[in-house]
Amino acid sequence: MDEEYDAIVLGTGLKECILSGMLSVSGKKVLHIDRNKYYGGESASITPLEDLFSRFGVELPEGKYGRGRDWNVDLIPKFLMAHGLLVKLLIHTGVTRYLEFKSVEGSYVYKGGKISKVPVDQKEALASDLMGMFEKRRFRNFLIYVQDFIQADPKTWKDFDPTNKSMQELYDKFGLDKNTQDFTGHALALYRDDDYLAEPAVKTINRIKLYSDSLARYGKSPYLYPMYGLGELPQGFARLSAIYGGTYMLDKPIDEIVYDGSGKAVGVRSGTEVAKCKQVYCDPTYVPDKVRIKGKVVRCICLLDHPINNTKDALSTQIIIPQKQVGRRSDIYVSLISSTHQVSAKGWFIGMVSTTVESDNPEAEIRPGLELLAPIAQKFVSVSDYYEPTDNGLQSQVFISESYDATTHFETTCLDVLDIFKRGTGEDFDFSKIKQELGEEEQ
Repeated sequence: MDEEYDAIVLGTGLKECILSGMLSVSGKKVLHIDRNKYYGGESASITPLEDLFSRFGVELPEGKYGRGRDWNVDLIPKFLMAHGLLVKLLIHTGVTRYLEFKSVEGSYVYKGGKISKVPVDQKEALASDLMGMFEKRRFRNFLIYVQDFIQADPKTWKDFDPTNKSMQELYDKFGLDKNTQDFTGHALALYRDDDYLAEPAVKTINRIKLYSDSLARYGKSPYLYPMYGLGELPQGFARLSAIYGGTYMLDKPIDEIVYDGSGKAVGVRSGTEVAKCKQVYCDPTYVPDKVRIKGKVVRCICLLDHPINNTKDALSTQIIIPQKQVGRRSDIYVSLISSTHQVSAKGWFIGMVSTTVESDNPEAEIRPGLELLAPIAQKFVSVSDYYEPTDNGLQSQVFISESYDATTHFETTCLDVLDIFKRGTGEDFDFSKIKQELGEEEQ
């Protein structure tokens, strides 16, 4: 550890592994250390199943769940938008060579105690049971406006300036009712609360376009999921970093980040060894003095022997329960995956329900999601603190990621990574270099 590095990355959570890959590809000399023996940190995949049961202090009934090694259970499952930021990063960095993806079969939204398919085009809008006949026509006109919209061509804006007018004003222009606004903002644009209504409409239009562009890729839903679980993602980025000269050390305790007299990070100490560096990138657990608790997230991993009702027996699906539907301030997210993604034994499913905690009884808050999954063979509930950095890193050169939020997609994760990359390197990550489509090998 006596060399000097451009950057030392602490922790092998997905965010840290993506950063390590991006920095290595950008020509930086990177040392990547984790105190754990495994990749993934708090976003790890647990295999075999015995390890999941023992992690939660529950006894595994013999023979009930098939072979333990057939299970890969994500502690924080999230889906990838087929046209989203993480897929762009995977393609740009070539990590797609190490991974295989399968599309998620359904995307649903909860209304009035039952679930309905999320309508994304004119045909689906007219067939949807979420709206009455006149509302369907208004929503169809709204979707046509969004699909024809090109930000660089003001002629497509019609008589509405979405850069200056709010999303609420756009909804009002098309006469959309509160219920339609609700599923549009939360199930299509994937906002977690209603703050977006007061923001310029262009942001939401682009998010709805991302959803429909992602859907156009594979047809059934806009979401993808890696075979064998999310644990493959950090390892893919770790391999990428290694190809570009990155050095990895697992099972290495970190005693402190070393600072110079001006408070700038100059190295990392493990025992008597000090590795020198110009910058440190890490997850919040490595710098408790530079983060604060922003809130809590409750997650419940559920093992089921059946698909979710009213999803046409889909083997994988995502359901969003908008906050207003259940009298909350934040949405509830439900996801389901199965042996089709090589994450469970045949005939078994892994469900996950998550939300931002708002009360002293987190498990009661996710009950609407758990009811959709019932009957549940086994559930594992966890409540974790959501940390955010109090230091932007510009002075200390320590760049800290936020914890993982309750969403079941990766868009917020990637925005955090890109923000950290920009603060650390002083420049935006250049997506224009992306040549390949997902699934194509590098030329």
